[in-house]
Amino acid sequence: MSMNIVEKIDDRVQIRNVLISVSDKNGLDQLVPRLTTINPTVRIYSTGGTFSRIQEILGAAAEKHLTQVSDYTGQPETQGGLVKTLDFKIYLGLLTETYNPSHQADLDRTGGVPIDMVVVNLYPFKATISQADVTAEKARGNIDIGGPCMIRASAKNFIRVASVVDPGDYPDLLADLDARQGATTLAMRYKLACKAFAHTAEYDLAIADYLSAQSSDTVSSCYMM
Repeated sequence: MSMNIVEKIDDRVQIRNVLISVSDKNGLDQLVPRLTTINPTVRIYSTGGTFSRIQEILGAAAEKHLTQVSDYTGQPETQGGLVKTLDFKIYLGLLTETYNPSHQADLDRTGGVPIDMVVVNLYPFKATISQADVTAEKARGNIDIGGPCMIRASAKNFIRVASVVDPGDYPDLLADLDARQGATTLAMRYKLACKAFAHTAEYDLAIADYLSAQSSDTVSSCYMM
């Protein structure tokens, strides 16, 4: 497999398509309206409870700005939200390079769009395992798969995509976007990527530590066999 070596990028990338899927919905009521003000044509792709919350925030403007991920991909969410964002069109949009003709042809072929920003935070695994009545099964159910994948994909492609994992960063992010007419800079995207990889590393370590501390008897007691 040959690896692409990128030599040309844009320092500033206009935020036109944003994917938002968050467990912690704090700050969405500030983030979402400001995104639509900064760029009146911005399109937000979302899932499940996040979609419902953004729809509530936007009200009548939701039709103009908001799209269900399942409508975009053509694949409905599986029962229990098991698979929502693990889709070729999503990752094509996250990983494509602006000046790669083959990538652009793939977007045209699939009807995909380049996703310029991902706003994702993860299932509350640490909060779950801190509960007195937690079981290995309850912990297993709170292991996020799609979220870390989107974070890693967007952070890897910091040359074009902003990966936002912390609601505490929303005010500074919005201020930067406002100052730059709705564009991110390479410096901003790189800073966010560093934080994103640290976030997923900490998340995976918490899972590994918890699972390693459980005995096989403790795990098997959750299930009928």
